[in-house]
Formats: sequence, structure tokens, C-alpha cells
Amino acid sequence: MNAVEPRILPAGSSALLLDCGSLDRALSAFAALSAAIERGELSVDELVPAAETVLVSGGEARDAGALAPKLRKLLAGAATAARGATSGPEVLIPVRYDGEDLDDVANLTGLSREAVVERHLAALYTVAFTGFAPGFAYLSGGDPALAVPRRSTPRPRILPGSVGLAGPFSGVYPRESPGGWQIIGSTSLVLWDIDREQPAALVAGGTVRFAAERESVPAHAPLASQAAPAASAAPLGAATLRVVDAGLQTLVQDAGRSGVAGMGVGTSGVAARGAYRRANALVGNRRGAAALELGHGGFAVTAIATAVLALTGAPRAGRVSGPYGERSVPHGAAFRLSVGEQLSLDAPTRGLRTVLALRGGIAAQPVLGSVSRDTLAGLGPRPLAVGDKICAGDCGVRSVSPPLGAEPALPAPGEDTVLRVIFGPRDDWFDDDALARLTAQTWTVTPQSNRVGVRLAGDPLPRAASVAERELPSEGVALGSLQVPPDGQPVLFLADRPLTGGYPVIAVVHDDDLDLAAQLAPGSRVRFTPAAATSSVRPQP
Repeated sequence: MNAVEPRILPAGSSALLLDCGSLDRALSAFAALSAAIERGELSVDELVPAAETVLVSGGEARDAGALAPKLRKLLAGAATAARGATSGPEVLIPVRYDGEDLDDVANLTGLSREAVVERHLAALYTVAFTGFAPGFAYLSGGDPALAVPRRSTPRPRILPGSVGLAGPFSGVYPRESPGGWQIIGSTSLVLWDIDREQPAALVAGGTVRFAAERESVPAHAPLASQAAPAASAAPLGAATLRVVDAGLQTLVQDAGRSGVAGMGVGTSGVAARGAYRRANALVGNRRGAAALELGHGGFAVTAIATAVLALTGAPRAGRVSGPYGERSVPHGAAFRLSVGEQLSLDAPTRGLRTVLALRGGIAAQPVLGSVSRDTLAGLGPRPLAVGDKICAGDCGVRSVSPPLGAEPALPAPGEDTVLRVIFGPRDDWFDDDALARLTAQTWTVTPQSNRVGVRLAGDPLPRAASVAERELPSEGVALGSLQVPPDGQPVLFLADRPLTGGYPVIAVVHDDDLDLAAQLAPGSRVRFTPAAATSSVRPQP
């Protein structure tokens, strides 16, 4: 690659990060590896290009020691690609420059507010890559004077249509989400609409111009496709269950989406993967059948038609009541719910997430090949509500299974949960004291945690002095990444994580411990320990 070989960095037990050193070289590496996949020379689940890196995950990336030399061979003959001709249309984005960070950007750049706006309007931008959220595009080619750092602490809520700056990039938030970009304005243009033939308004290779808008820009109302219907909205079969108590967040989930990273869409899918597989096996469903993921609080449904169900994951006290009396509900075994009976479940006694499988699966309208609810992207059926009807699918392909034995012990109040981690890819952004502090202390799970990530509180992890004032270019983040923003409080990324992020990842939780990580409830205590190395990648200087 133009005589510059990328550094190959570990990114957990099933991913590698190629640090190419520049946007052009990263896009060249992405093109070369994509071509190798098409030729059948490389078998991985996902490639995520970013500002200077390419994340390679799944498939052969599960054996990092074997894949690293193969990647070097595949990239050895790849010349740095010049920025090619645009492959998408030019898009004009109207902006009202009234963002809450406009004054901060002016102070950071030494420019007036008016000069910031003028320079932002003057540039012709190119869509370099996508990530973070569906329809979120990283726009390169802006005025270098507007290169500003991200906020030291990300905001938990940024409105759709917000126009922001981060490092050398401009971008527009397509939907409400957390984020750390400096917000300078807002637009009414819809950047992502799943009902369009091309959901993303901005596609890689296209160009963008911004135009000042004097009138106020109305806040986005949720699109019909983003405010998705419940699982039973589509006429996919006869109703089987009616929701009596929806709990605080009950979601339809399956194995997730694949092959859609190019639109900025992550895999998502069920958080407690092992529990999901066991529940489907118990009721005789094929692999990949949709189930319910129960979160905080209780849950109750009434049977409209006879159903076969199974509960796995976080154990809950439960009972079945109705015309045939009352009985307790087994955990980890299939059971019958007859017409007129009600299943009532209490909050979990250990862990957080319970999987409820229905024989036949949950019938719902797929979005981009999956019925999973992605809470960050706003894709898939909305959380269940009281009165919703749940329809069974046709995924039952074998007889009901006997109980599968004891499930793994889950986190409980007052106990420490230990998760194994693999340091990197950006552990070199932290000094020895911070690395030791990660594994030496007990962290507390905060109430701000969700399916996007587990937010932890403890003694902060400061960056090394050599990089204390540096900004990390946006790069792909693997499932289980421990990302550390400038406040030093780590975030453990779960199923609905963004594809890319701009804060360094100090370590990644081992794949075999991700189910435990998904069961960490607010108030839980967690400790990290280095995983025993089975295969390794030695970063090159």
C-alpha cells in the first residue's frame, strides 16, 4: 500500500483493526479486502472502513494469529487509490446555523460565528464513509480551520437533523441519538427513510453542499418507518398472545442484521445470545427465529390461542393463572399456556434480560433482513405496549426439547461479575497506571446503561500524557469494546453499539463473556481480568 504497511491491532477475540494512517490508504485497504471477499480469498463477517482504519470482524478474524499474515499478503499489492469519481448524487442540505456549540466552535477556531458559518458553507464535501447510525455520513473536504475536537463528554441526546463538526469531518445526525460532535446547526432534510428505495440520502462517493436557511427548521417528527409498528401490526398470522403488562422494555429480537454496514447499520440482534439459542431450542424453533427480550420490570401476557413457551436468561418468579387454577412457571424448560390463561412474571432475581421464546417464533415485518429492534438506529418493531397482540410464526421445525440443564450463573446484587478482556486496539493511549486501574478496581454499572452500552463508574482512566490533547479519528468498534471518553469513565458496547466511534478503546471483552456483560443491571459491580492469550497479533511499529 504505497510502501506503507498498515499496523494490525487486536480488537477482541474475533476482530482486528487495520491502522492505515490516512483516509486514502484506509479506503484503498477496504477496496482490496472487499475484492478479496468477492474472489473467495477472504471469509469474514464484516468490514467497517473509517477515517484511517478498517475493522475486520468475524469469520477468519476469530483466529487473529493466522489472519494477520494473510491480510498483509492481500494488501501488499494494493496501490493507494486516488479519490475516485463520485458514485452518488450531489445533495444540497439547508441548515439553520443556531447550534448550541456554535460559540464554542468559534472560540476553538479563533473565528467569529459568522466566519465559522461562511467557511462551512463554502466547502464542497465528499461522503467518505458511513457509520455511527443509519444514514450518518462522515463528510470530508471541509475547511481545515473548522477541524475541532469532540466534546469531552458526549451528550446523551442529540436531535435528528443536528449538523455537527468533529475533527476534519462534518456530519448530520439522521435520528435522535447520543453523540459527542460539536453542534453548529440543524436541518429539516430527512437523511434516512427506510421506505425509500435508497434509504440513505448520503452515499459513499457522493458530494454535499450546505446552504444557509433563514427560517427556523422544524424538529423532526419520527418517520413512520422509524416509529415502527409492534410485532403484530403486519397480518402475518393468527394472534397467539395479548400483552397485559409490557414491562419497561420488551423487544422483538432475532440473530440480527448482516451485510448492511455500508449504510451505517449495525448487526444489533439479541443481547443475551446463549439464552436466545437455548430458548428457541427448547420450543423446537429453527435457529434465528425471533423471540422476545424482556428487560427491566415485570411482564404479563394472556393466551388467545394455545402456545408453547420457554424462558431462559435472567430468572424471574412467575405463575400461570386462569380457568385451570394457578401454577408456577419453570425456567429453562418448555411449558404450555392454554387459551384464557395468563402468564405473569416478576422482575429478574439475577441478571437483567430474559428471553421468552414462542413455538413458531414471533411473526413481525423484517427491516433490512431482520425483525430485531435496534434501539440506536430506530429499526424494527417498537417496544411492546399493553394491548399489543403477538402472532406466532412458522419457525417450529422439530419436537419440543427437554430441559437443557443448568444455565450459567448471572450477576446478582452485591456480587462482583468478572469479565475477561483483551487489551487493545488503543491501549497505547493509556499509561501503565490506567491499564492497571482498569483491572484492579471494581466498577459500578450506572442507570444510564442500555442496549447500546453499559456505562461504568469508578476511578477514571486518564490518557497518557503524549496523547492527552489528541483526537482519535473515528474508527470501527467491535462488540464488547471498552471505549473511554475524555472523562475516563468506560462504556462497554453491547448489541446496539454504533459501527464507529471517536474515543479510544482500551480493551475488548472476550466473546465468551459477552452474555454475562449483557446481564449487568444498573447497580451491578463488575471487574475485568486479562484473558489468557490463545492467538495474538503483535502490532508493528
